[in-house]
Amino acid sequence: MLKLKRIAIDTHRESIAYLSRHCSQFKAEEFQALERIEVCGAARRMPATLNIVDDPQILDADELGLSEAAFDAFGQAAGILVSIQHPRPVESLEAVRAKIQGYELSPEQYASIIRDIAGLHYSKMEVAAFLVGCAGFMTSNEVLSLTRAMADVGRRLEWGHRLVVDKHCIGGIPGNRTSMIVVPIVVAHGLTIPKTSSRAITSPAGTADTMEILARVDIGIDEMRGIVDKVGGCLVWGGRVNLSPADDVMITVERPLRIDTREQMVASILSKKLTAGASHLVLDIPVGPTAKVRNTAEAARLRKLFEHVGGQLGLSLDIRITDGRQPIGRGVGPVLEARDVMAVLRNDAAAPDDLRDRSLLLAGALIESDISVKGGHGIHRARELLVSGAAMKAMEQIIQAQGPSNLTLEPSSSGREVVAANDGVVHEIDCLRIAQIARVAGAPMFKGAGVDLICKTGDTVHRGDPLYRIHATLESDLGFAADLAAEDPGYGIR
Repeated sequence: MLKLKRIAIDTHRESIAYLSRHCSQFKAEEFQALERIEVCGAARRMPATLNIVDDPQILDADELGLSEAAFDAFGQAAGILVSIQHPRPVESLEAVRAKIQGYELSPEQYASIIRDIAGLHYSKMEVAAFLVGCAGFMTSNEVLSLTRAMADVGRRLEWGHRLVVDKHCIGGIPGNRTSMIVVPIVVAHGLTIPKTSSRAITSPAGTADTMEILARVDIGIDEMRGIVDKVGGCLVWGGRVNLSPADDVMITVERPLRIDTREQMVASILSKKLTAGASHLVLDIPVGPTAKVRNTAEAARLRKLFEHVGGQLGLSLDIRITDGRQPIGRGVGPVLEARDVMAVLRNDAAAPDDLRDRSLLLAGALIESDISVKGGHGIHRARELLVSGAAMKAMEQIIQAQGPSNLTLEPSSSGREVVAANDGVVHEIDCLRIAQIARVAGAPMFKGAGVDLICKTGDTVHRGDPLYRIHATLESDLGFAADLAAEDPGYGIR
């Protein structure tokens, strides 16, 4: 038996175990580095990937170390006695091999694969093999099977209401922080909207990163229930409530490999909405040359797949194909985006019109889920709730219920303007480039970092006029972002 030790290494959701090469109980020849093992305690067994440690200052010969993620997942106290053993064969990997070879899998095979992924029985390489196999070929019925399997291994929330609404945007558009405006409008109307949102992985900010400027988002399921019961809605981080654990594992592999097929997107989104207890979902699909969805034909195919899978699962869908040709709002980065959101909710004269209009469109669509609201009247009701201040009051209630943040809406003090190289009219803005520049500037790690847009498409500019301002906390980050903007500012002017 070995004494359990927590190793302060962040392995980002991957369970890593550490064994001394000089271990007195197990020989290095028996357990090799990067091998899958099972960690066994009196009350818990957990798969992990093994790393071998040579430095006795990190790990003694009679200890087994677990990374931060693994220690939290194991859920046992440091110092208890544990053992390790070779894992049992993962039978569902045979189905993964069949998928790689181009075969269609059954619902039972998908259920087996997803149970094993959620149970952390797959290494990252094995998860990648499954994702690549699915990316090569999937039927619409396979997408349905995958979605159902992902929802079944998650914890399903029940809210005690016939009508529970939700909203989602497939992403790819900087500054598109409509959820933080839609939720308080819908709450003010009286509908239940338990909104879980993601943190950024490759973007400058996720909704959870931006909402964190205003309130706590790291909230468990029981507290989330209390907040929704009290005020009718919430804006919390989905990673804490763990509604679709297999999806959370797969995302950690998808994003570095840039695997983002429409089939996996549909399964990921709809599985989380089902487990969150939604009955009605409004889905925003922005279309633009540098968005996730590049043209209307691609958007139409994606829409049909969402409708097929959602319909089979009993989810009422309202899909809106919107303009994704440029960033929404002015700010790109948590603080700058939160500033825009609050400007809209406060009805400030300088609030971004495009952010306000997109939010009203989506909030209106959700409000029309209420059978007492006539078709076409939802957007008028949403505008009324915004203009009257009812939406702002609802947001204040949500913030108080979740716990106000002590962060400020001030961007990072170090800044540099990117200027127009010639006279003309802004005819295009590269969403991906602006997001890259904001991220290199430090967003979302540094909340005040990002890009503040001064010009949008259609604006007339002269040589030397500022197009946007880069904000950074570190001078080195500001330099990197400025260099990236100098290579290509992301603006087309003619």
